[in-house]
Amino acid sequence: MLAKDFLTVAIFMIVGIAFVTITLIAAWVIRPYRPSAEKRGTYECGEIPTGPAWLQFRVGYYIYALIFLVFDVEAVFLFPWAAQLLKFKTTNHALAVLGFVDMVIFVAVLAVGLAWAWKKGVLEWK
Repeated sequence: MLAKDFLTVAIFMIVGIAFVTITLIAAWVIRPYRPSAEKRGTYECGEIPTGPAWLQFRVGYYIYALIFLVFDVEAVFLFPWAAQLLKFKTTNHALAVLGFVDMVIFVAVLAVGLAWAWKKGVLEWK
């Protein structure tokens, strides 16, 4: 029984790898290849680019984006958790308490990160 399970997984892996490889090779063979200076140029939303492409951005933009991403991911996890917690509250009280404690720890870690960012002044635009 165990060898049969591994054989099934191996077949799926081989078929998956073959599908991706064949698709990439077929796309490479049938694609049109007509390079030009316009195609190789920098695309700036339809505007003609001015200046060099390698500019140094303030690190604040990246930190702000990362903080947004962290809290966006928190929201993605928080809504399904709340819906599941209501179900567990009626069926399994111990599991509901464990889920609540886990989420409190998760939100506390995020709150510490937010407090650190706030203290460092990352959230201020200067």
